[in-house]
Amino acid sequence: MKFLDQAKVFLRSGNGGPGALSFRREKFIEFGGPNGGDGGRGGSIVIECVDGLNTLIDYRYQQHFKAKSGAHGMGRDRSGAAASDMILKVPVGTQVFEEDNKTLIMDFTKIGQSHVLCKGGDGGRGNAAFKTSTNRAPRKIEPGWPGEERWVWLRLKLIADAGLVGLPNAGKSTFLSVTSRAKPKIADYPFTTLVPQLGVVGVGAREFVLADIPGLIEGASEGIGLGHRFLGHVERCRVLLHLVDGTEEDVVGAYKTIRGELEAYAQELAEKEEILVLNKIDSLYDEEIEEKKAALEKASGKSVQTISAVVGDNVEELLFSLQKIIDESKKEEEAEIIATEKRLAGEEPETWQP
Repeated sequence: MKFLDQAKVFLRSGNGGPGALSFRREKFIEFGGPNGGDGGRGGSIVIECVDGLNTLIDYRYQQHFKAKSGAHGMGRDRSGAAASDMILKVPVGTQVFEEDNKTLIMDFTKIGQSHVLCKGGDGGRGNAAFKTSTNRAPRKIEPGWPGEERWVWLRLKLIADAGLVGLPNAGKSTFLSVTSRAKPKIADYPFTTLVPQLGVVGVGAREFVLADIPGLIEGASEGIGLGHRFLGHVERCRVLLHLVDGTEEDVVGAYKTIRGELEAYAQELAEKEEILVLNKIDSLYDEEIEEKKAALEKASGKSVQTISAVVGDNVEELLFSLQKIIDESKKEEEAEIIATEKRLAGEEPETWQP
């Protein structure tokens, strides 16, 4: 299945059905009163987050969605049938924006969430609704109310626990392939990875989701290269795994290029916890490894782990480090949710007593 993370669609809800103009026509009833029923409600456009999807490819081949109109009212005080709502199904992580592609309408982070994007028009009233003591035979009806229409953008941001970042050919796809069952394309030329890849990584009896995005280059945050479109996919990650190619001459420059692009794209992304890794140590002498590791630690102010994704050196230790950070992040998130629920319920937050 092809990957598509952005689509623009046109939506139009259904019109309400018009009311009926009708009078009783029965034997021995000379002056039958009005009995025109109301029109049915038009169908709404509802967007729903469902399980089993990981791309917006369905919206590549169909960009226009129109719900049906409500049925006409009928005689004998029969109301028209309401039209069925049209359900648009999207994967977890989908954001819905206005036509300007900036104003956020809805952010789907959980399966089962739904939102009405275009409400169906109400049905018009039939002439029976206009009967009064002075107007016993009204010939007035209402047409159905028109539906709503709008253009919206759908933008998918993959939800993963950890995100791989680095320059092209840093070994991200290789790392993903050896730590999970994902089978990304691997080759010795830049931009082998053209779309984001997800893999489930097993650490002991635990698992977490790892996302690999196309390699970033200088100017990616401004739209240069392939990675700029996919930086949003690591925005939701709990930790960033920054791979630096150990065979690079200037490993510090490679590190600073990625850090600069993360900061230019979004400050929140740059502030995420990061594990810095020197990859491809199987191609280096011990002296080179120590020299480049020391240079990276001095430039970043962080400890640097060294691995070889191909050979598997130190990979398991790195995975446990990632799992530890992910677990701590989940605990903090759960504590925030509990505190928010207590605050909304009017309970006083617990205070620590020495």
